[in-house]
This record gives sequence, C-alpha cells and structure tokens, in this order.
Amino acid sequence: MDIISLPIEYDKKKIDGNYRLVIAAVKRAKDLSQGSLPKIVSKAKKITTLALEEVAIGAVRILTGEAATKANEEAKKLAHKRMMDEAQQKETMPEDLTELEKDLKVYLSEKGESEQKRTIEDIFGD
Repeated sequence: MDIISLPIEYDKKKIDGNYRLVIAAVKRAKDLSQGSLPKIVSKAKKITTLALEEVAIGAVRILTGEAATKANEEAKKLAHKRMMDEAQQKETMPEDLTELEKDLKVYLSEKGESEQKRTIEDIFGD
C-alpha cells in the first residue's frame, strides 16, 4: 500500500471520517514513539507514516462512543493507581538513592558542619 499517495483509502465502515483517521494515527504514532512495537511489517521509515498505514488497514482497533469513554476512564484509573503505587513505593524505600545523591548529601552535611564551627571573629577577623 502506497500510503503517501492521496487520497488515503480506508474502510469507511470502521473509520467514520478523515478526522477520526487522523486522531487515531496521531495516538498510534505517539505510542510508537514511546516504544510500542509496530503491528505490521512496512517499508515506512517514519513513525507517522507507519501509524497512518496501521490505522488505514485496520491493524489498530479504534473505539468510538460508549466503548471509547469506558476505555478512557479505565486508562485514567490505571494511571492513577500506578502513580499511587509509585508514590507509596518511594515513601517506603527512601534509601533508593543514586551514588551521586549520596555523595551530594555527604558533601552538604560536611560543608554545613564546617560552616557552623566558624565564628564571627573567624569570618570578620582583622
């Protein structure tokens, strides 16, 4: 399928308009750019072209109406649950610091101790 040629041919029963085709391709391109694997073998070198091709041939499922609303709400719940789990994990494991963060904490604590020991006379001495 030569996706570059216009107009793009797609199944009008599954995709009800050009706007829905574009929106679905945009969402699929975003998924591909974030690491999702392609669903088809294609000669396309660009992510957007691959996404448009996948949507046009029906390799990607497009939800509309009530099903889309339900799927969107479920995705929000899963994202919220994942964020809460990550926050709880960070609270229970505060010692999960990188070496750089550990070194920085040691440096700042040592620097604070040395500055506290200095007196006004040491700073403004004659």
